[in-house]
Amino acid sequence: MKDSSDRSADKLNARKSRKIVGISLFLAFFLLFAFLGSRLLVIAVGKNVKNVNLNDRAEKLYTQTQTLKAKRGSIYDANGNPIAEDTSTYSLYAVLDKRQKGLNGKPLYVVNKEKTAKVLAKYLPITEKRALKTLSPKDKQPFQVEFGSAGTNISLLTKKKIEAAKLPGIDFVQKQARLYPNGVFSSNLIGVAVSETNKKTGTANLVGQMGIEKAFNKTLAGQNGFKNAQYDVYGYKLPGKRQKEKPAKNGHNIYTTIDSRIQTLLESEMNSVQSQVHPAGMNAVLMDAKTGKIVAASQRPTFNAATLKGIGSAWTNTLSSDMYEPGSTMKVFTLSSAINSGHYNGTDTYESGRYSIDGKIVPDWNPGGWGYITYNKGFALSSNVAMAHLEQQMGPTTWKKYIKRFGFLKSTNSGLPGELTGRIQFNYPIEQADTSFGQGIEVTTLQMMQALSAVSNNGTMMKPYFISKIINSANNKTIKKYGKKVVGHPISAATAKAVRKHMQDVVYKPYGIGADYKIKGYRVAAKTGTAQVSNGMGGYASGDDSYLYSVAGMVPANNPRYVMFITMKQPKLTGTKTATQLLAEIFKPVITRALQNSNAKQATVKRQVPSVVYQTTTDAKRIMNEKGFDVVTIGSGDSILKQSPGVGTTQAEQKRVFLLTNKGWKMPRIIGWSKDDVEKLCSLTGLKLESTGSGYADSQSINFEKSIDTGDVLKVNFE
Repeated sequence: MKDSSDRSADKLNARKSRKIVGISLFLAFFLLFAFLGSRLLVIAVGKNVKNVNLNDRAEKLYTQTQTLKAKRGSIYDANGNPIAEDTSTYSLYAVLDKRQKGLNGKPLYVVNKEKTAKVLAKYLPITEKRALKTLSPKDKQPFQVEFGSAGTNISLLTKKKIEAAKLPGIDFVQKQARLYPNGVFSSNLIGVAVSETNKKTGTANLVGQMGIEKAFNKTLAGQNGFKNAQYDVYGYKLPGKRQKEKPAKNGHNIYTTIDSRIQTLLESEMNSVQSQVHPAGMNAVLMDAKTGKIVAASQRPTFNAATLKGIGSAWTNTLSSDMYEPGSTMKVFTLSSAINSGHYNGTDTYESGRYSIDGKIVPDWNPGGWGYITYNKGFALSSNVAMAHLEQQMGPTTWKKYIKRFGFLKSTNSGLPGELTGRIQFNYPIEQADTSFGQGIEVTTLQMMQALSAVSNNGTMMKPYFISKIINSANNKTIKKYGKKVVGHPISAATAKAVRKHMQDVVYKPYGIGADYKIKGYRVAAKTGTAQVSNGMGGYASGDDSYLYSVAGMVPANNPRYVMFITMKQPKLTGTKTATQLLAEIFKPVITRALQNSNAKQATVKRQVPSVVYQTTTDAKRIMNEKGFDVVTIGSGDSILKQSPGVGTTQAEQKRVFLLTNKGWKMPRIIGWSKDDVEKLCSLTGLKLESTGSGYADSQSINFEKSIDTGDVLKVNFE
């Protein structure tokens, strides 16, 4: 047993130990708090943790950024009518998850599927049965469902009608879209813009995919802006915080050189020929002979820009991105080169039919030939042998120099995406001779138009152009102007006039092969062409349908106002019409209308409206277009049910004539129409017109391309 002194020593040691532990804990806590305090001080002053700025992070946490969308610029025709413009469409979806409720407890999901299906079927292209099936999935319980193509591209008017039914669970997503009111209208030159989502920002913007829409995408697109503001956790804007905003810059507007009246007629005539012989491809361009301005341009296959129908087979813009052997239309430039270089005497004779060069034979299209004939007659007969002789007389060096002087084998620098430069086979004498009649050389349509301008414009070659100006959409000021641009003088004025005289022989001499291109009241200079089509393996396709037919024409011949060039590839000729006759069905009415429109002194021509009821839609449109009327076709049917004005009515040229087909009625774009025209439309279709104001239509309650039926109400404001 310990004595009292030992117990006192133990107590003393225990007190010392507790004191040491206490001091240690105090020091530990002191050091901890000192560390934390200094750390907090550093954070408070520097506002950084692990290289993260807390100030920025907090600001981002409570800052909401709203993208301010820029409006894409519009594209207009030569008269200021819209060809492409911005619009908004909506996509519809239905929420089925029954857990979705508002703050007031009301359902945010579809409650009555039968009623919902009935309303959707009334306003969307979907049956009630199909809509109900979509709203009632069997095997799963999705959060929401969509309605395929029937639930997309919904107009604002249709959206409002559906919203008026107050259907819980039905919501819409707005989408920027592009409106092409004319449908098939130089579609490959104008191009299309579709919505694309930026992967970095997540915003959707319209982006040009071809033609002018792609070439001038930056000009048209503009720049999106943004608006930043700070909000608390309850969504209220924080007081005293400055709002940052960068306004959107809308895209600029582009005015083209396309004349809508001529373009519409050209599309109609192209459709007519296409329906008759179903060619693999067609191309037609009308150009101002003095300036290079493209007045109308069309191709087949093409697509409807409003619906994108047919776009899958029509991505190539054949103006600039398609090369072909021009065939006998190349003889215009062979003759020009021979005359200009002093190697042509038209009264000299040669033996036609066959011509041997280095053991290789150049044949005429008529293998038996026409005996010994003059070079003048040989050109009118489109003799290959005549051209081969001229090439031999010039020599390959001179001939190739002129090929380049006419702008072949290099880009016209049109600005269109994917423009090609062409190519040539020119190593051997037979290849050099072949190019004189358009074989072994490949060109683009723009190159042909440019080269033809030298002949039509007395030796001065003009660059083809299709944009007249770019306008700032904010202040309506002109940013850039386009106009005639001289790109060369490959031949003299005397040569050009002589060549046009020989081109007239093609049309008017009894032995000429272009008589189908005669136009009453106008003198025509033309050259036809027939070229074999490549088989893709270094040779040529065989068979009756293996040719590319073409014509180059200038009217009036003595002082050309317009140049037109048309190609038709591999038509399925039936024997009832020749290729020349078919091309003339496009050439003659289009160039005649252009000449009539360009004559400012010409008095207004009035014509009797013919009867086209019960005729095919294609024939009816062609007949009306040839009379000079502006045809508005209602519906997609193949025959005409009604027309307005009626048969025998006297109507001025360029006035609207309405043709109602037997099915598929859809609303046309009536913005800019007179009240009289709108009333005729309503009378013909049975629409009930409710109008306000006077003048010209500036709104329509039934959207463009929307299906219509007798009894529907059309509300229009006129200003």
